[in-house]
Amino acid sequence: MFTGIIETTGFITDIISTGTNKTFWVASPISANLKVDQSVAHSGVCLTVEKVANGKHQLTAIEETLQKTNLNTWNTGTIVNIERCLAINGRLDGHIVQGHVDAVASCLQVADKDGSWEFTFSFNPQFASLVIEKGSIAINGTSLTVFNVTSNTFTVAIIPYTYEHTNIHQVTAGTMVNIEFDMIGKYVARLYEVRQL
Repeated sequence: MFTGIIETTGFITDIISTGTNKTFWVASPISANLKVDQSVAHSGVCLTVEKVANGKHQLTAIEETLQKTNLNTWNTGTIVNIERCLAINGRLDGHIVQGHVDAVASCLQVADKDGSWEFTFSFNPQFASLVIEKGSIAINGTSLTVFNVTSNTFTVAIIPYTYEHTNIHQVTAGTMVNIEFDMIGKYVARLYEVRQL
């Protein structure tokens, strides 16, 4: 379980393809502190640490993960957001994030507001019921609040700290990002769906 409050960023140093899997080596300020078999969110995707060596850690994404996230767009040098799981005695500063990406969204535009930024994204309208005005969403693992919601678009406002300390500053028009909808909203939508059967 995560909170969507990014601890640090890292970057991809090596990518190895084996069959339908991709193995990534990531260098970050906390890599040396990670442990094998630890679950860590990388740009919103919960992945298992397989090895730790020389200030880097290794993880592997299987075909299912590669198909449903933007990991196939990662290249050597790609910056990724990193968050370790929530300690049981920790504060939930963002919102409940599972690290299970629901879909990808495409950035439509970035507006510089002279002190903040507004990013507008388009997403598959099949998920329209899960995006509500002033609700929570995780974009590349970052907990954010949405506004200007339509059936297939939403906007988020980014403060300078978030812009500088996550990979959102690399997002431009056309960039694909990982999105995870609010878990509570998903349960409510599923309950409603089942009751209609």
